[in-house]
Amino acid sequence: MRAVLCGYYGMGNGGDEALLASLLQMLPQRLTPLVLSGNPQETSRRYGVEACPRKSAVSLLGALRRSDVFIWGGGSLMQDATSALNPFYYGGLMGLAQGMGLKTIAWAQGIGPLQRGRSRWIAKRALKGCMAVSVRDRTSAQLLNDWRIPAWLAPDPVWALQSQPVSGLWDLPAPRVAVALRAHPWLTVGRLGQLTQALIDFQKATQTCILLLPFQPSVDRAIAQTIQTQLPGPNKLLCLADPKQLKGVFRGVEMVIGMRFHALVMAAAEGCRCFGLSYDPKISQLMKDLNLPGWDLNPTSSLDASENTRIPPFPDASQAIGQSWINHYANGDPLSEDQVYSLVDRALMHQDLLNEAFAKLER
Repeated sequence: MRAVLCGYYGMGNGGDEALLASLLQMLPQRLTPLVLSGNPQETSRRYGVEACPRKSAVSLLGALRRSDVFIWGGGSLMQDATSALNPFYYGGLMGLAQGMGLKTIAWAQGIGPLQRGRSRWIAKRALKGCMAVSVRDRTSAQLLNDWRIPAWLAPDPVWALQSQPVSGLWDLPAPRVAVALRAHPWLTVGRLGQLTQALIDFQKATQTCILLLPFQPSVDRAIAQTIQTQLPGPNKLLCLADPKQLKGVFRGVEMVIGMRFHALVMAAAEGCRCFGLSYDPKISQLMKDLNLPGWDLNPTSSLDASENTRIPPFPDASQAIGQSWINHYANGDPLSEDQVYSLVDRALMHQDLLNEAFAKLER
């Protein structure tokens, strides 16, 4: 049996690569995957799977014709906040697969934000046609419940991704603190300057080595380089393409200051203290669920956020930022071993969903 895996794969985003690695780790061994990728050669080399271009009509049709199952493979695919075209691309592929007779699965999804009526219609129609659906957050689960679409709710599958050690990491001075920022309109030049000055103050106070981790180097590296040139103490910019190694970095890190969703998930799973900077409801919800300290970068967050996801607004002064990081570094706690074990165990429900779905297909 062959399954087409569809996601934001091969695009140089560490979080989405971690979702692909998690999906491949959880797929039944008797299944042969075919990955739609922005870089098929690299995807094939890294994971040892067949891959084809994600936007080649000829390749896509050929892949679907040769397959039995189509899987949306994790993450916030069905949302129109970053691009109004996302629901058309992913929903269109799902609809095409269903029209060609493939069984379809929506796996580890984060549904929304869906700000447009057409986007909501596409998402609802595509999900109603799936034989199995799992989501990674309560907001998505509630939306599907409102649409009367059955779904499993479990933590993001990257909680259960197997990590690998990073060569040379332990040669860097300890203790280490990681920083994972990303480009975003709310991370203005002024705010980046405040964060940089706060990191300078933090490093002077704690004598830590700062690891700068661009999860998507094509858009994150410039920010990391800007910060790196101003740090007074030991530091290292690490660009890691292997998602298992990216998670493994956090084995040797005391604390992370994370804007990337999967930076916070990976760090928490590996026992790091976490401090979040939210630009998206999924990050705010994660921070609330895990009781993580941090701030919302949205300048209107106090006006339009729900009570369930509201977190404090970004401070105005770099001194307050740095002092908050120093306090959390000195007095904050990581998740307990029991908490991590529970999250990893429940994340494996996404694997249970796949096993159950393919068992049904084989009867």
